[in-house]
Amino acid sequence: MPSSMQLFRDQKYHELKGQCIQQRRLFEDPEFPASDGSLFYQSAPPRKVEWKRPKDLCEDPHLFVNGISSHDLHQGTLGNCWFVAACSCLALRKCLWQQVIPEFNEQEWDPKNPEKYAGIFRFRFWCFGEWTEVVVDDLLPTMDGKLIYCHSNVKNEFWSALLEKAYAKLAGSYEALDGGSAADAIVDFTGAVAESLDLAQGKYGNIISEQMKLFEDLMKVHRRGGLISCSIAVNSGRASEAETEMGLVVGHAYSVTAIRKLRIGERLVFSFKAEKLFMIRLRNPWGKKEWNGAWSDNSEEWKKVSDSERKSLGLTLENDGEFWMTFEDWCKNFTDVDICRIVNTSYFSIHKTWEKKMMHGAWTKNSEPLLNRSGGCFDNRETFLQNPQYIFDVKKTEDKVLVSLQQEDRRKYKKEGRGDSIPIGFEIFKVEDNRSYRLHKLTVQERVATSPYINTRTVFLRRILQQGRYILIPTTYHPGIITKFILRLFTDVPSKLRELKADKPKMTCWNLLCGYPCRVTQIKVHSAEGLQKQDRSGGADPYVLVKCENQKVRSAVQHDTTSPIFNTQGIFYKKNIDSPITIQVCNSNILCDQLLGQAVLAASRSDPRQQQTLQLRGRGGREAAEVPGHITIKVFCSDDLAEL
Repeated sequence: MPSSMQLFRDQKYHELKGQCIQQRRLFEDPEFPASDGSLFYQSAPPRKVEWKRPKDLCEDPHLFVNGISSHDLHQGTLGNCWFVAACSCLALRKCLWQQVIPEFNEQEWDPKNPEKYAGIFRFRFWCFGEWTEVVVDDLLPTMDGKLIYCHSNVKNEFWSALLEKAYAKLAGSYEALDGGSAADAIVDFTGAVAESLDLAQGKYGNIISEQMKLFEDLMKVHRRGGLISCSIAVNSGRASEAETEMGLVVGHAYSVTAIRKLRIGERLVFSFKAEKLFMIRLRNPWGKKEWNGAWSDNSEEWKKVSDSERKSLGLTLENDGEFWMTFEDWCKNFTDVDICRIVNTSYFSIHKTWEKKMMHGAWTKNSEPLLNRSGGCFDNRETFLQNPQYIFDVKKTEDKVLVSLQQEDRRKYKKEGRGDSIPIGFEIFKVEDNRSYRLHKLTVQERVATSPYINTRTVFLRRILQQGRYILIPTTYHPGIITKFILRLFTDVPSKLRELKADKPKMTCWNLLCGYPCRVTQIKVHSAEGLQKQDRSGGADPYVLVKCENQKVRSAVQHDTTSPIFNTQGIFYKKNIDSPITIQVCNSNILCDQLLGQAVLAASRSDPRQQQTLQLRGRGGREAAEVPGHITIKVFCSDDLAEL
């Protein structure tokens, strides 16, 4: 067992199993008993439910019959098609389901040694950033001798029913699984990063270029082990579980089982008026009710393709409930897709690998503004910056960044009427390159990214960010809400993600000797213009250096320009109130960099806070000789170290 594995309810599988075998009895779980309380928290069963063990339902029970397959599952009476769709996705990836069902051979029934069977099973779920092992007995809810919830299409196969029981135990009851998200279940099975897309809002059904970009992205996700599910949103014109004219079920989760881009032969080009087919295969957790449009099982399209051509194209008609569609039809008929990426963090991989950082955090309330950590979204300007703040660096010139913010699973609170997810989201700001303390006022910082704010368990964002330092602020939509979250950040190179907790420099004994800051100054150097030409082509390779006492901030080099845009920010804590701030513009050379000009600021509280343009001067003080060029800056000063 991995050292980081958590035991749900502190139940030790091997210890419990050993006790049962020694006492020659079958395990009965005291933490999730075979009673109505484990089934329901609100409803009452329409008829009496009987809890039965697999040996009472069939003669030769097994965990798996002929392996594990996405065709094994059927939903039953519970409204958890999303869970069954997630299981169908999971069954496609051996390396993933073996994490969820550990040592499955050891857990399997052994007809030769029936005395080793103890009626106990274990499953593992990725719960809020940690793998958690859940133990269950094999007593399953039935009516008329049949399983009433998730079950296999093979009568003596029980992996899906037992997995569902373990997941229900984690949620508090079977009823807590009524209504949910396939993406959430997949994340719990795999630790994947979930992204939800609105196909209608993204206009994927109408704009072919966007459709093709999405196809390539989904094909890459699927090829690299990711899992995908989709659904049609319930709205005023369509009730949940209503059937569309095309045979699709509204408000129902489908699993994506294959994505293919196929170059077709000359004979078929004439039939389909295209050289390539962009196809997607789906499965309905009900095991029936399929798409009846183009490429459905009995459509005209299949009749044009011989058996040998189907095989060569990789298009096969298989078990009931699974069907092919063109990707264009998929985009037009479905409204929502959940993409669960298995983000590759291995150093031994031929595919792109990511650097991952994960932080556990919480939104907490306090009447003291500097201690409050539940300030609400950006619209709450007075309290927004009272949220938790996380700082990270982008080291490359630009880097693709993946951010996943996940709130705690609230299904366990359904009994108390607090089971709905809270609307959450986050903001990302480009900040001063040397910031080390919490941000208290937005002045020179640049708001570079805003996630959607939605009441889903996970919010995801992909962005390309330029080199620099950033603060990420996770928030609830409304202020004053208390709950926990985990934040995951994936970058190409290490980001040094960490939480900012201090509001200002800490007072230490050393400060008695060396002094303690008495003024804070923020500065943003926006640009320079009219710099002296440095090469034959009439350009220069300038950068800006901002210095104060022993602190300094340097920009990246801007190549071949005399009018560079720097957008460089710095924050300085001055121990001597009279210490100037020097802004130097230099030209980058191979052997020795050359000063092009500088500006010296007193940085007093009386300085104008609006953007100002300063003439560059040579070495020396503020009265040094003028040189070609000027810089555009913004400066903010305060004697309250926790103001900026």
